[in-house]
Amino acid sequence: MPGLTIGDTIPNLELDSTQGRIRIHDFVGDGYAIIFSHPADFTPVCTTEMAAMAGYAHEFEKRGVKLLGISCDDVASHKEWIKDIEAFKPGAKLTYPIMADPDRRAIRELNMVDPDEKDARGVSLPSRALHVVGPDKTVKLSFLYPACTGRNMDEVLRAVDSQLTAARHKGKVATPANWKPGDRAVIGPSVSDDEARKLFPDGFETADLPSKKGYLRFTKV
Repeated sequence: MPGLTIGDTIPNLELDSTQGRIRIHDFVGDGYAIIFSHPADFTPVCTTEMAAMAGYAHEFEKRGVKLLGISCDDVASHKEWIKDIEAFKPGAKLTYPIMADPDRRAIRELNMVDPDEKDARGVSLPSRALHVVGPDKTVKLSFLYPACTGRNMDEVLRAVDSQLTAARHKGKVATPANWKPGDRAVIGPSVSDDEARKLFPDGFETADLPSKKGYLRFTKV
């Protein structure tokens, strides 16, 4: 992903939304936020994604993570679209704001442009991009999907849980392949065994590998 990527400060854009004017840094505040884009209102994959995100909103809220959508249509269109989204997934209320970006300026600054997808005028549409933004207003994680592929909200939630776990332990642990909450994490290579014993009093297990380097250490978190 050229342009805005992991470690960069999210632009402090101010845009109209379905819940009033929003300045991104103020919205993120002192917690985490997920900013995610959609190619257009009233399109099939986008509608299923927005409904899925609405269904997961309570899980993100429990973790103190805010949700913020963005699409290139205007606020009036967004509000009409919400009726379809909620009708598609009965019982799910879309409680998060959707920002409007009719001139496509914001999606360019947020690195959410799909170079292959264009509207009837030949103007580039937003990609299915998603940034997880931390309290310091930097991008912690990004997903980029093509227009043909809807996002997996279980994976978004899992990735957020991984980020929060690493943050709680001040970067001393990371999560291995296919990790999910409740599984063991791995201890970072910068942490010595002596430091690991102090940080993780319940101990850790070192994988017995042919190299005998002792770098793959698992611990409960």
